[in-house]
Amino acid sequence: MNKTEIIKNQESQYARSLIEASLDPIIAINTEGKITDINQATIHITGFTRDFLIDSDFFDYFTEKQKIQDIYHEVLQKGAVSDFPLTIQNKNGSFTDVLFNAFVYKDNLGTIIGVLIVARDSAKQKWALDLKIANNELAFQNKIKEKRAAELVIANEELAFQNNEKEKRADELVIANKELLFQSKEKEKREIVNKKLEELTYNAKLAYQYSLSLIEASRDPLVTINTKGKITDMNEALVNITGIPREELTDSDFFDYFTEQQNAREVYQEVFEKGSVADSPLTLRHKDGKLTDVLFNGSVYKDDKGNILGVVIVARDVTEQKRIATELIEARVFAELTTEIAEEAKKNAESATIIAENAVKAKQQFLSNMSHEIRTPMNAIIGFTKVVLKTELTPKQKEYISAIKMSGDALIVLINDILDLAKVDAGKMTFEKKPFKMKSSISAMLHLFETKIQEKNLRLIKQYDSKIPNVLVGDPVRLHQIILNLVSNAVKFTSKGNITVSVHLIHEDEDRVIIEFAVTDTGIGIPEEKIDKIFENFQQASSGTSRLYGGTGLGLAIVKQLIEPQGGTIRVRSTLNEGSTFSFTLSFQKTNADVELENELIELDTEIKNIKVLVVEDIPLNQLLMKTLLDDFGFECDIAENGKIAIEKLKAKEYDIILMDLQMPEMNGFEATEYIRKKMNSKVPIIALTADVTTVDLAKCKSVGMNDHLAKPVDERLLYSKIVGILKKPKLEKLSEKLNNGLKENNSKEKKIKCIDLIYLNQKTKSNPTLMMEMISLYLVQTPPLMNTIKQSLEDKNWKLLGAAAHKMIPSFAIMGINSDFENMAKKIQNFAITQDQSEGIYDLVLQLEKICLQACIELEEELNIIKNT
Repeated sequence: MNKTEIIKNQESQYARSLIEASLDPIIAINTEGKITDINQATIHITGFTRDFLIDSDFFDYFTEKQKIQDIYHEVLQKGAVSDFPLTIQNKNGSFTDVLFNAFVYKDNLGTIIGVLIVARDSAKQKWALDLKIANNELAFQNKIKEKRAAELVIANEELAFQNNEKEKRADELVIANKELLFQSKEKEKREIVNKKLEELTYNAKLAYQYSLSLIEASRDPLVTINTKGKITDMNEALVNITGIPREELTDSDFFDYFTEQQNAREVYQEVFEKGSVADSPLTLRHKDGKLTDVLFNGSVYKDDKGNILGVVIVARDVTEQKRIATELIEARVFAELTTEIAEEAKKNAESATIIAENAVKAKQQFLSNMSHEIRTPMNAIIGFTKVVLKTELTPKQKEYISAIKMSGDALIVLINDILDLAKVDAGKMTFEKKPFKMKSSISAMLHLFETKIQEKNLRLIKQYDSKIPNVLVGDPVRLHQIILNLVSNAVKFTSKGNITVSVHLIHEDEDRVIIEFAVTDTGIGIPEEKIDKIFENFQQASSGTSRLYGGTGLGLAIVKQLIEPQGGTIRVRSTLNEGSTFSFTLSFQKTNADVELENELIELDTEIKNIKVLVVEDIPLNQLLMKTLLDDFGFECDIAENGKIAIEKLKAKEYDIILMDLQMPEMNGFEATEYIRKKMNSKVPIIALTADVTTVDLAKCKSVGMNDHLAKPVDERLLYSKIVGILKKPKLEKLSEKLNNGLKENNSKEKKIKCIDLIYLNQKTKSNPTLMMEMISLYLVQTPPLMNTIKQSLEDKNWKLLGAAAHKMIPSFAIMGINSDFENMAKKIQNFAITQDQSEGIYDLVLQLEKICLQACIELEEELNIIKNT
């Protein structure tokens, strides 16, 4: 071996020692992204062997491949990057968050030949900080704390060194290494080194450059010492931590910079004996007296014959971590002393929680009772004023009756606002997700304002975007409430001109739509300085507003609290004496479900006769009102004063439908309905007439078996629509049942093996029938369109859409208990969409998948009907 090769080999040994001295993963990659060198820490963090890692694709070991590729290109462009957060995946499936530091290294001509990477485990840093905050981790041992703390952030402060400076340092490094090899006079060493430099090959210079880059990459002090304990080379971090210039440090005694020189000497000797040491605690002293606690890590490096040339040392600053550890011990003592106080406070808090819950229940019950007590007479007052207004009246009588009706309407608005505000404050405001027809639903709601708008000689303009899907998934009740409040305000504050309600589609994707709603009036407007306050409770534009126009100042506050929890924002534009526009946007899920509009208004049909209605109501005025309305419809009506009498009448006579008040003496509406459903096994439709519109009672109506509800005061057209709508449903259900029976017979003839298994769904929903029905319904709604998308996108060669559709379908197989073979089919389709490789058989896979999905839909329809019936 010639002298040049000897020098090259020694430098290679030196570079290897530098790499292995680091506890952090160090990786060298070439310009093609292939790994060319690694240290043991990289093997540990990835779980792969050295042979496996070398020449493999560097990007394969990170969870976000695109992100790491982007960072890699940034390194090549800028020369260096620091502290980028990434995640490395171990082959056993575990993940490690790291801070990614990288810089390029070049040949002697300045050409980039690769990138050096240091990845610091950031999870360990986060762990050390979390220890300080979290009481439940105060018991960790100091040894573990210091070990964790010893693995904090490295960085690359010296990456900005110019190439000329690096060349100069490389020459110095060569000189230092020659000193380790040849024990002779300084002058002779320099002459030998100068001669050898001329003999160095292109690759040897690269080795020097590589070694130098490794030294300066570290923010931790890194130093090389010879067998006599003299410093031969160091990085800028050692200069900073000691405060001594590089020239003075070179060839000085390494042990002079520690507070306990004997301990440092013993650790140094241990390196020579064992080959390496790790995490030995020592303290470095700055020339101005400042002390820095470090963890000492060192390993020897040798020549090609195995002779030890010196030691490479990395000293990591753990001063901050020791301070944290001390504070943690103090915090632990404090936590133990305060445990009893905390336990006592917990008991007090639990007691206070029970008291608060009881208070909420009492408040809710009070609201329920007050709502009923106030709404019941108001129902009669408003109902009879409407009836009387239909009769022949003198102008004076009509004026008086109209005044009574206006007062009743104002009181109902007041009651609604107070109850809604109470529900918001009590956290009882909930939002449903169900299919509904938006256009028909809004039209039906706006119908309620027709009379009032006509009375004020205003014009109602409706603008509805035809691009909005017919059926959407959301909460129609809350949407009605928002628009109702805004339109009510517009009507109240507008004496001439127009009220415009506009609904526009502003965004649509595969799954959702975003819709903007706006209510514009030509009314009194709002002063600019008052706009920010109008959404607060009991706030109006001026002190005279309530006196002149009425109202509580709660409507807009309720609107805001209905919009924001759904992810929307309420906006207002207004010009004084010209008008205002209130607008908001909400997101709705798309669906292919076909739904019947719950509150669709059905015009009075004189041909619909012979409907027998049982009205269960204890207030005589309300009895008379309901009888009057039903007589106008042409329906037959019987009255029962309470639930007991209703049951007796039901035993003696058949009725088509029951209108059931909730609060009655002897037996209330809930008890009566429960008896009718469970004891009598009757399926007669029951509509609740409720003065209480709280969510709690509406849920209870549904749970005992009521088909629908209607709030008092009763709107006669809405009452008619609900009665006729419910009575039409049995005919549709019979037709559906007949079709389902036909499907079942066909399925039994074909003797198909059942493809679904709802065991998993049962477990996850804890056999909750409502949740099960919701999840099955979602599958039935989403799967056919997804299957159509898969087929169409395959036909169109739209690979992105194909992959997205297959990906969305994959989770449903496990949820519905469909064999994993079919899940794997969907995964194969997804993989094909990504790579477009192995196209053979892809069309057959899609056909098989479609067949199994159709069979699953048929079986799930059956299961859904079974759950509904039970």
